[in-house]
Amino acid sequence: MRFLSDTYVVFLRALRLSLTNPTWMFISIMQPILYLTLFGPLLLEVAKTPGFPAGDAWQVFVPGLLVQLGIFGTAFVGFGIIAEWRSGVIDRMLVTPASRWALIGGRVLHDTLLVIVQGLILLGAAYVMGLRVPWSVVVVGLFVVGLLGAAFSALSYAAALSLKSENAFAPLVNMFALPILLLSGILLPMSLAPFWLRIVSDANPIKHVVEGLRAVFRGEIASPETAIGVVVALGFLLLGAWLGVRVFKAQTK
Repeated sequence: MRFLSDTYVVFLRALRLSLTNPTWMFISIMQPILYLTLFGPLLLEVAKTPGFPAGDAWQVFVPGLLVQLGIFGTAFVGFGIIAEWRSGVIDRMLVTPASRWALIGGRVLHDTLLVIVQGLILLGAAYVMGLRVPWSVVVVGLFVVGLLGAAFSALSYAAALSLKSENAFAPLVNMFALPILLLSGILLPMSLAPFWLRIVSDANPIKHVVEGLRAVFRGEIASPETAIGVVVALGFLLLGAWLGVRVFKAQTK
């Protein structure tokens, strides 16, 4: 199919650009390990606090880190497409017969692959530090990371290509990043928060993804929490794909 070949070409181009930047690759690999090393020991003490969720500290902390990786590992990729637009790369792509779905899909596929690799490294480091879960849990965890990575990659490209300015894009990302981080229980479970803050956090859809993935790590793969988390992640993916393609198509008008 033409769509698949076009997607592969865009994906391969993005992958080659990443592999030619070893410093960036090193930082991407080290980031999840630093989170585990620097924050994990603190959570071991927090796990003794009344109200801490079921499961050991790693079963609570690692799923949150995976969700964080899926979101923030791709939320800033829009900076790259702004540079490509400014240099004329996007305009040259848009005059080709390539599908607009392929132009966004190849980039998203590349970003998704990178966050899944980071997720594997994170889980490997967590295993060394004491995490013990079945392989089925690892597969589901990486699947959710991939969904979130693809979703926020597409949303990032859509926002960046709409704004076409780093000065506008950076504040937009930061405006959403802080509420997502603080009101989703990614680092600290919201069960430790005051009642009013737990109510506010319920309006944050990412919280339900975090709770669903924590249920998976407790071995509750078929639980309602897990189903809700996966559905929310899929919803973000559909929204991101729709907006991404819509913005790419708008550039040709």
